[in-house]
Amino acid sequence: MRRIVGLGLRREFLADVLQQNPVVDFWEIAPENWLERGYEATYQLDRLREHYPLFCHGLSLSIGSPDPLDESFILKIKAFLERFNIDRYSEHLSYCSAGGHLYDLLPIPFSEEAADYVAQRVKRVQELLERPLILENVSYYAPAATELNELEFINRVLEQANCELLLDVNNVFVNSVNHQYDPIQFIKGLPTERISYGHIAGHFEEEPDLLIDTHGAPVRPEVLELLALSYEHHGPFPVLLERDFNIPPLAELLKEMQAVKNVTQQPEVA
Repeated sequence: MRRIVGLGLRREFLADVLQQNPVVDFWEIAPENWLERGYEATYQLDRLREHYPLFCHGLSLSIGSPDPLDESFILKIKAFLERFNIDRYSEHLSYCSAGGHLYDLLPIPFSEEAADYVAQRVKRVQELLERPLILENVSYYAPAATELNELEFINRVLEQANCELLLDVNNVFVNSVNHQYDPIQFIKGLPTERISYGHIAGHFEEEPDLLIDTHGAPVRPEVLELLALSYEHHGPFPVLLERDFNIPPLAELLKEMQAVKNVTQQPEVA
């Protein structure tokens, strides 16, 4: 079965994409970077939409925040998704605001109370969007609470909210090294039926037991291996190659994307 691999759209190479129409299965965009940007942005997205599916990966929903949900913002997201015929809208299972924007993705406490709180907020978001919300497992460096482990927390939110999962394979690997758990068992413990799509990226090794999720380097071989295992266990799902810093020319990114596709093109295990 053909594997679907996409790229995150960056303004550094937007003009090249519009001119060249490179072979990419889909582009992922952050809606906050495009909302209310005027005619030119609308024209650019319309041109992209003629050739590619678009996925949306949000930055500021702050689903675990103690602050009230910004429902007017969520309705703007809904209108944006509908305007550009975008099926998938994902966000981070974290929070980035508490009495103001924090400019970072912070971990939600791994507790039953926090899971229940987040699940209720996700349900409300889904009511407003009239579609499933897709939540990404995030990297973290110090848990805020450990009443539940990371896997238990994620599964509880997904089940209670009846939402979907963006499986970030690099985040699983980074967390497994930093917090000393088995990434294979973690991957196998996730609910197959809730995986909508995935992310894969590079990271920085600060120390052998401290990895930093930078999205600023090529994907490590061990993370590609974990992606292959994810496909073996859960079946095929679209995956996005993330690159947020040290962004190379588009031609180099396309080669990296093909390397990801080559790994995942290997025959599935029965």
